[in-house]
Amino acid sequence: MVATQDYPKQKTVAMTVTWEKLPDDFQLEEKPVENTGQPLIAGALREILELRGLIGPLILIASNFGICATVNGELVIKAPDWVYVPSVLPVESRRDRKSYTPNLEGEIPSIVMEFLSETDGEEYSIRRTFPPGKWFFYEQILQVPTYIIFDPESGLLEVYRLQNGNYELEFPDEEGRHWIADFGLYLGTWRGEKEQRTGYWLRWWDEAGNLLLWGVEQITAERQRVELERERAELERERADRERERADRLAEYLRDRGINPDEIV
Repeated sequence: MVATQDYPKQKTVAMTVTWEKLPDDFQLEEKPVENTGQPLIAGALREILELRGLIGPLILIASNFGICATVNGELVIKAPDWVYVPSVLPVESRRDRKSYTPNLEGEIPSIVMEFLSETDGEEYSIRRTFPPGKWFFYEQILQVPTYIIFDPESGLLEVYRLQNGNYELEFPDEEGRHWIADFGLYLGTWRGEKEQRTGYWLRWWDEAGNLLLWGVEQITAERQRVELERERAELERERADRERERADRLAEYLRDRGINPDEIV
């Protein structure tokens, strides 16, 4: 079974998409993050990729970051909650990017994620008229290969793949995860606590199915390993002490009976 978005029947209007540089003095709309959990989820996804050495100098991974296109002469900007671009052109200065125009500044994004919030379902909007909906923008204008929608409240994860020009829902494997070839990792959901947030998170697993640990988890695991080694060493010392005491008692017993324990073979 494959789920796709059905477009309402309407008069087809020609769509011209161009990729134009924003004016240097263009003021991007300041859209506040809708809740404190979204940047934490996005940051946790990036953290693992950094720890694995998967983020190179020409890779762009950003959160709540403006992606631009000009459609029929109208500038369209969408700010996905998480976006991955495999290759971008170096910026001309050391200033941080404020936005990104595909094809002009680098490749089309390979993965776009949206985290559901208390909005009107913009993540599923196929509105074609200006301003177009997010779904339509990612699918028909940018043609992003992978579109992911995640609900942090319920843990529902939807992965859509672009096939024949339309997004089709991909069903997860038996572990409830999806293979993300861009990174050679599985993506799935996990419930727990990080940075004082308890709830559902998006997490990475390696090809063997091992959960990849965040930095704080690695530190905790290392501390536990060191403590376990210390406990094992202490138990071994206590065992050796008991064996030595037993040998001393036996030797004393033999001497009391006129037997030299050192002469026993």
